Amino acid sequence: MITVDNLVKSFSSRAGSVRALNGVSLEVQAGSVCGVVGPSGAGKSTLARCIALLERPDSGAIRVDGTDLVSLDGSRLRAARRQIGVVPQGDSLLRQRTAAGNIALPLESAGVDGPVRRKRVGELLDLVGLTDKAASYPDQLSGGQRQRVAVARALAANPAVLLADEPTSALDPETTGSVLTVLDRARAELGVTVLVVTHDMAVVRRICDDVAVLEDGKVVEHGKVLDLVSDADSRTAATLLPGLDQGEGLIGTHDRVADVVLVGFAAVGALLPEASNRFGVELAVLGGGLTRLGETPVARFRVGINGERADSALEWISEAGAVVRRTPKGPQGVAA
Repeated sequence: MITVDNLVKSFSSRAGSVRALNGVSLEVQAGSVCGVVGPSGAGKSTLARCIALLERPDSGAIRVDGTDLVSLDGSRLRAARRQIGVVPQGDSLLRQRTAAGNIALPLESAGVDGPVRRKRVGELLDLVGLTDKAASYPDQLSGGQRQRVAVARALAANPAVLLADEPTSALDPETTGSVLTVLDRARAELGVTVLVVTHDMAVVRRICDDVAVLEDGKVVEHGKVLDLVSDADSRTAATLLPGLDQGEGLIGTHDRVADVVLVGFAAVGALLPEASNRFGVELAVLGGGLTRLGETPVARFRVGINGERADSALEWISEAGAVVRRTPKGPQGVAA
């Protein structure tokens, strides 16, 4: 587990001191993938660099499996750093080394002998799907392949934590998918805890269990992705779920109108039709749509309901586990 407690980090500039992190606190569960998102200048990369101890925070604690890394120095600090693999932003591979040679670099530095080193490099090339590119140099690889080699290199020393800073920046959607698949495999097959710094919410949608939203050096939202999308007022829901702008002109043609969030295969596929049949109401989808968060389908619909038992249908949908928020349409516009 990674625990960040009240982290503060400032930098000096010509205009004076700039506080990049202002009391940041968050927890990342072991074996999970957490996305750190926010606008440029929010403090995302500074947070990642502090967790990797590439930057020393001014104050606060950074604990990995209960050990406060900020309090360490000397050999204990070096040992702790080996437990954290870092995928830096941008292309970081050495041009004079092959893909295999780049992956082997941390193992060479640690004094790992040849046979063990070659075996580990082979395992990692297989993990990232680049066994056939072992002898290729970086300039012979695509941008996505170079990023996958960088991930393999960061995993070479069997770290407990992997920090990836904007790992999909400037990559096309297909290439982005291949890099994210590798990060997800690292978590699933190696048990690595992954912290991904990104400006792209599609990364969160694809692989993240948790998300922390930074703004002006502060955490303004943090939690499990599936919990946050169930909160209609959360920034995560506003960004990840389909929009509801469609159907505004149809609201007045229905007895009741509500915004409904459905999570999971059973809810998305059957809950609304079952409510319609159970209560004898006409139910129409006015807006919204379906998306996928990891392997979980999630829908947000604006629905219109006509019939005497419209209120009962909405109450039943809510009791069945959906999130229901009635859209104002006269005096009945209250939350279910």
